[in-house]
This record gives sequence, C-alpha cells and structure tokens, in this order.
Amino acid sequence: MTFQINNKIAVVTGANRGIGLAIVQSFLKHGAKKVYLAVRNTDSVQSLVEQYGSRVEPVQVDVADPAAIKNLAAQTTDADVVVNNAGVLKSADVLDPTAEDALNFELNINTFGLLRMAQAYQPILADKEKAAFVQLNSVASIKNFAPFTTYSASKAAAYSLTQGLKDSWADHNIQVLSVHPGPIATDMANEAGMSEGADPAELVSEGIVEALQSGQFHLFPDTMAKDFETQYHDYAVNIVEPLPESN
Repeated sequence: MTFQINNKIAVVTGANRGIGLAIVQSFLKHGAKKVYLAVRNTDSVQSLVEQYGSRVEPVQVDVADPAAIKNLAAQTTDADVVVNNAGVLKSADVLDPTAEDALNFELNINTFGLLRMAQAYQPILADKEKAAFVQLNSVASIKNFAPFTTYSASKAAAYSLTQGLKDSWADHNIQVLSVHPGPIATDMANEAGMSEGADPAELVSEGIVEALQSGQFHLFPDTMAKDFETQYHDYAVNIVEPLPESN
C-alpha cells in the first residue's frame, strides 16, 4: 500500500516545534490540502497560521488526557493521515531513584498517548478509501540507552503497539509507518545533551513523505538510524514486517 500526501488532510501532534514542525512544513510543501496543528497551546502555532493561512488549523490537545484526544478526533473527522509525534523524555537510568516517576510520565504520553490516538482515529481512518497513521518511535525503541532507560522502555512499548496496529489495520487500507530517528537537532535533543552531531529535522519529515509514497513500514531517516537499519534490516523484513497469514 502507498499513500500520497498531495491533496490530503493531516493531523500532526506536537506541531509547534522540532520534528512536528518539520512534518507540517514538508506535508504542505508536498501539497497537503490542510494540516491540523494539534498542540497544547494554540498560541504557539500562530506564526504558522500567519504563514500558511487556511491551509493550517490549530487544535488544542494534551495527549496525556484521553478526553482531549477524543475531542481532537471529533474536530478532525476529515483527516486522511494522523501523525502521532508528541513525546517526552526524562533522563533516568534503571537505578535512578526517579526512574519510576520518569517511566510513568513517559509511558502516559509516549505509549498510552499512542494507544489513545489510534483508538480515537480508528473509525475515522477506517472510513477512508485510503489512510495512513505515522508513529514517531526512535532508535531507542530497539536498543536501550542506559542514561535514557525509561524513555527507551516507553518507546519500545510504543514500537510494539505500532506493530500491532500494522497487523490490525492491514484489512482497512490504513498504512502504518513506524519512524525511528536517532539524535535530531530539536529542543528535546538539546535538553538531553544529544545535540552534538544531530541531523536536521527535515531528514525525518521528508523521509516520512517518501516512506508513505513507497509503502514502507519502517523508516530510519538519519545518520545514526541508518546504521541501526543496516544491522536490523533482516530481522525487520523477515520477522516484523510480514503480515499474519489471516491478512
């Protein structure tokens, strides 16, 4: 299955900065009819409204709040593609006294946020002739990094859920894309001390457009991610990507 962004309507969470902002810009560059800017504070995207006019529309959401996600879906029933980009990171290794709090925080947004978004948009996307759901995971979803153990755990769980979505939605013409960036030049990477040598967010956003067009399930968009892909490729192609025989 392939999915073209041109003339489609998109929802992007965390659209005000970093990878989310780059995704908005790439989608519009490639002809998206409209992008809903799903953010906690709609004032944070006013510059995008000034730049793109009616091609963008701010919508308030907090992915930690199930009711807010249901409200978002109710306001965006014309969406063809949903990008679940919003995420959080707290630096905590497995022995850190704050690890349990950090993991709860990250699971609520990075993992349960995905679950809530997928369930809220299931009837909307399934009703389309062709639709797509993009999940921002991480190289940390397939390899734990000790200083960010709890983040890695939350992203590993999100990656597992993404695989489940791929199989569950295969009969509904919903393309699922799992995106696995390494360090990207964003505020989150800078705050985590990973900005040195980080690649630009545009690599991720342009990669998403191309991956949807070519029908990929995995996207490893940047320098570090491509190193991971080289080693992970055979397992991904032979174990993760094949659909169950019932599909």
